[in-house]
Amino acid sequence: MAFLQVRNMDDKLYEPLKRRTTVNRRSVSQQGVEAVPCCLPSLSSANTCPDDGVLNLVGTWADDRSADEIVANLRTRRLKRTQRFLEMF
Repeated sequence: MAFLQVRNMDDKLYEPLKRRTTVNRRSVSQQGVEAVPCCLPSLSSANTCPDDGVLNLVGTWADDRSADEIVANLRTRRLKRTQRFLEMF
């Protein structure tokens, strides 16, 4: 098995890697080994990053409205449903 040592890694790269180690409960070295196939798809059997599978399952949210506008819209719709429910009694 090969040994790899990385020196002088930019903090902009290291910090997200370090955060991901916490989430995935891995060492920095283990996380680095997991990240390499994502950067070299020809070596990966699935040709995708493990995180890509999760992102494909959950999708993404695209909306031009601000968070305040979205919340206001949700509250208005819930209020209307509550009023309709109460009218049934």
